[in-house]
Amino acid sequence: MKALLNRARTFKRRVDFESGEYSKLAEGQYPEALFITCSDSRVIPALITGARPGEIFELRNAGNIVPPYGSPGVSGEAATIEYALEVLGVQDVIVCGHSHCGAMGALKSGDDLSALPGVDAWLQLARPELAPVLTTASDDPSLPDVAQGNVVNQLAVLRTYPVVRQRLDEGRLRLHGWYYEVDTGQVHELEGDGLFRVHTG
Repeated sequence: MKALLNRARTFKRRVDFESGEYSKLAEGQYPEALFITCSDSRVIPALITGARPGEIFELRNAGNIVPPYGSPGVSGEAATIEYALEVLGVQDVIVCGHSHCGAMGALKSGDDLSALPGVDAWLQLARPELAPVLTTASDDPSLPDVAQGNVVNQLAVLRTYPVVRQRLDEGRLRLHGWYYEVDTGQVHELEGDGLFRVHTG
């Protein structure tokens, strides 16, 4: 914690605030994309994409899950999606899963999460749609298969949001599925045939 605090204290000295970039940010934000990913500390959207401050609007939670539209109760995820599209006008939404994901690992293994009732309830949102992946012919899907299947499912859930569906129909929004490998840094992109592929250069 001390190292984090020291870096926070010296942030102003380490960054060129005289260039005008940060004062311009104070005038408003105009992000290019909404980036939905896991809370995992090893997944850093700005580092992965090379984004500068103000370029991506982030939504992070355990397992990069999008609650079904109209779910009861207040949803920070629904509010963030709505704000990103309606107010900020982002034209691209990325759902990014990742390797070594604890949330997807728990779903894959069927872990007993009774000691973590909040986590258990949250992951239940993803479990029904993942059932086909979790019950493959071998009954032992790989963790990448589960994490990638979850990305596909969350993109499908996104399409049920009226604000998303309207913009897709009007050609004002693009949805993207990514899978990030923590240990290699590779980003796999979901293509039209439903497969994730790595593109270089």
